[in-house]
Amino acid sequence: MKFDELDQRMRVFENEDAARNALNAYCYWTLRKDGFNERAATMRLHGLSVAQKNELLFGYGINFNEVPNWQKRGVGLYWEQYNKPAQNPSTGEEIKAQRRRIKRNFELPMKDEYGQFLQKRLGEFDGNEPA
Repeated sequence: MKFDELDQRMRVFENEDAARNALNAYCYWTLRKDGFNERAATMRLHGLSVAQKNELLFGYGINFNEVPNWQKRGVGLYWEQYNKPAQNPSTGEEIKAQRRRIKRNFELPMKDEYGQFLQKRLGEFDGNEPA
């Protein structure tokens, strides 16, 4: 699969599916906490528009626009390189050792910036410089 195809698919997923899934989950579990069973909660949400789902949540005191972004868009976990202070065991010289750690990103970008973000991450994964 070419990067452009992956980029387009991922942007569509990130921008539409993640937010839609988060809104649906918030609505569903809000209704479940209010005593609705699985079927009743599902049926209550069936056919509702995004605006109607936001209104439903607002009726329970939840403003979906104020929900943290990581709950609406997800979390990015990926490797990052950093320099760690170290000492050369042979010479005793103070040096910087390059290490990797998992980066947690709770503020994923949206739209075109998400495509650029993915391109950079994929370039790092392949060991190539980002385009």
